[in-house]
Amino acid sequence: MASKNVSDYLATDDLTILLGLIAATVFLLQTFNKPQPLVHPILLGRQSDVARVRNPSESAVYRNYGTGLISRFPLRPGKDVHILADFVRSDQDLPRTLWGTKISNSALQDRVAAAGTGLIRLAGLQPGESNVLLFLNDCIEFLISDLALASHSIPSFTLTASNLLSQVLESHPPSTIITNGELLPSLLELIYDGGHNTQKYTIVVVGEPSARAMASVASKIKVLRWEDVEREGNKVEKILSPIPKPQDVFTVSFYDNGNGLQGAQFSHANLTAGVAAINSMFPAAQALSRLDTIVSGHSLSTAYGRAIAYSAIYEGTSFATLASSKLFHVDEATVKHDIADLLSIKKFPIPSPTILFIKPGHLEQLVDAILREAKKSFILNTFAWRHKLAGISEGFVTKDSLWDRLVYDGARARVIGEGAGTVRAVVVGEGPLPATVLTPARVALSCPIINTYTHPLVPAPVLASHPLDLQAFPTSNEKEPAASGPPSVNVEAKVVGVSDEVIEAGGDPEGLLLIRGPPVGRQGGVEESYVDVRKLEDDGWVATGARARIQTNGAFKLLL
Repeated sequence: MASKNVSDYLATDDLTILLGLIAATVFLLQTFNKPQPLVHPILLGRQSDVARVRNPSESAVYRNYGTGLISRFPLRPGKDVHILADFVRSDQDLPRTLWGTKISNSALQDRVAAAGTGLIRLAGLQPGESNVLLFLNDCIEFLISDLALASHSIPSFTLTASNLLSQVLESHPPSTIITNGELLPSLLELIYDGGHNTQKYTIVVVGEPSARAMASVASKIKVLRWEDVEREGNKVEKILSPIPKPQDVFTVSFYDNGNGLQGAQFSHANLTAGVAAINSMFPAAQALSRLDTIVSGHSLSTAYGRAIAYSAIYEGTSFATLASSKLFHVDEATVKHDIADLLSIKKFPIPSPTILFIKPGHLEQLVDAILREAKKSFILNTFAWRHKLAGISEGFVTKDSLWDRLVYDGARARVIGEGAGTVRAVVVGEGPLPATVLTPARVALSCPIINTYTHPLVPAPVLASHPLDLQAFPTSNEKEPAASGPPSVNVEAKVVGVSDEVIEAGGDPEGLLLIRGPPVGRQGGVEESYVDVRKLEDDGWVATGARARIQTNGAFKLLL
């Protein structure tokens, strides 16, 4: 038999060429159509920088990878921001809507100056000596009062729960109380029944108090209307006080940590660092801008809620809070974090929300409602769910896919209504978020979901997950919390009470979470003075009371 040449084995016909072209086309289509991860996997595998040494029974010190171990912590969102008044930027004067009020920065500065002058003249406040209790639900007057008092170095008191009012009146009687009109009867009743009526009080009322409440005012209580305070400040020359220093304490937020009344004492520098941390949660390509509308479910009476509000003020965005952020109620109202609460924002004339700062209950209810609507398109939803999951497994999520247009856009619109397509990021905090909720949430909302851990002592997220980290890990039970991510950009964290044997064997450190950094305030019991805090050098670790496990990638997971 004659030997065959190599060319005989490579002989082709038209069918072979056609099949080869089809195979190459399918390969190229699969390669180019495969979604690319939104962030490089290497970054997700090392989310924290870890110190090289550690103390016995402690983990090493962890910092955010974006900050590094040798870099300085960011202290402010902009180089010109040193105190609260600097958040109202003079270089931006386009109007935006705060709750129900459309206002520019110059108009806001005028109202702040008038309120400060009016409070000093009518309420008799003394800069640097007096203190004021903000017994207020979220409103623009809260921000104006806060800015006005801080500009005159008059510390403000806030309460994270209404049941702390009696303890604060007893242990830290304020010079003046600013409250809502509907809360005046409850406040007067507490003063009379609690034996606090021996002290002279000045109460400034925001809104219209009832005639019955005004008739019950005792002789030792002076009641002023907010409108009169601002009017007085506009009639006379504005009172100017020395500019406060960044390290001056401007507020004390009272809370109960289970061991009694505690006061979280914050300086201007704490809050500017908190706003810097909030702004850094978003990638540079998706940074906050004046085109955004921020909606928050966190009360301004909390440190975190106030920092969110000042982030909106600094960026020039519209801002409002949900009905559930109301801490003080006339009756025994039950606060629910549900769809109705999310839709309560529609009573304000603000643009459609783009950034949501909500609580775990809000996200769970929202995701459940959207997916129920999507399942009504049974056949399409089956394919849509599979394709969205495939994209997420590759580290990719988008609202512009075919399946969003066919299924999820309509489902979101039926639940949220107008503006459902404008939400571009969701930040979840103030409570554990079940890990099993994250992947369905990314399918339903098709936008970055940032899970955070917050604490009353910190006006910023203590821990915050990467917005583009779409990884899903197996869980032992449905209630297991999702990872809260690495420390914020200006927070150091470690855990104590760990097993040295486990760490030496390569296991994950697990123990009590300790933190420190520029946004961390100073914790004090009611017996401590808030005036002298700025004289103290606080460079120590603060126990959060939470237990955490540090994963191999540098992300922290809280333990129930």
